[in-house]
Amino acid sequence: MKKKFLAISLAAISLSASAATPLWLRDVKIAPDGKQILFTYKGDIYKVATEGGDAIRLTALDSYESMPIWSPDGKTIAFLSDRNGGQDIFTMSANGGKATRITFSSENETPEAFTPDGKHIIFSAALQDPAESALFPSRRLTELYSIPVEGGRPKMVLASPAQMICYTTDGKSFLYHDQKGMENEWRKHHTSSITRDVWLYNAKTGKHSNLTDHAGEDRNPIMGVDGNTVYFLSEREGKSFNVYSFPIDNPNAITAVTSFKTHPVRFLSQGADGT
Repeated sequence: MKKKFLAISLAAISLSASAATPLWLRDVKIAPDGKQILFTYKGDIYKVATEGGDAIRLTALDSYESMPIWSPDGKTIAFLSDRNGGQDIFTMSANGGKATRITFSSENETPEAFTPDGKHIIFSAALQDPAESALFPSRRLTELYSIPVEGGRPKMVLASPAQMICYTTDGKSFLYHDQKGMENEWRKHHTSSITRDVWLYNAKTGKHSNLTDHAGEDRNPIMGVDGNTVYFLSEREGKSFNVYSFPIDNPNAITAVTSFKTHPVRFLSQGADGT
């Protein structure tokens, strides 16, 4: 099956017929059906068809909205907003309308993914390190939590930082990239002992498996629709961020999918149809 991937190459999309081309689009996420794209621009969330056209503005408050994610059925989105002061998670219809506040902590929460059944939202936040945690307390080293989509009491999933969550096709495990330190995520060509790696977490056994391990950045893992291929972003071979892949049962068999030499690929996502 031919695979197409969504990245940050959306600069050609106009926000209106007369608007100038936007230059700073972030938080790009393709819908489960592969037909629509969410993105943020100047602190608001927009939606546009994958074939291009006019983008629809879904939020219009003075607050800053970002980090939208799709529910598995594509009918609901969750996103981050500071409309009440702190960075809290809200949900709303994918067509826009009234937003419902889901989290109420004074700390900042970041939506990572919906669970495959669509009943919970997985999010990152620095709320409370367990007493047995070996990590030093820091508001920048988060834990991973789950909360019902209608709101309620958060439940800790992992005590260690796990970001860019992507569930495996069986819905029982998930891929993520770690965070070992405080390095700026926008820094290019960073090599050190704290660069991010791609991991697999088995929710049944509680085992974490390191799938990539090199001195540069490996991040934003995506599970292919075949249930076997992992796609991710990496700075390898002296290039900027590009898309790479490997079979989940053979992480050393890495293949380059894109070969951009200058500008980095960011915000990798995939629809359930393989787009």
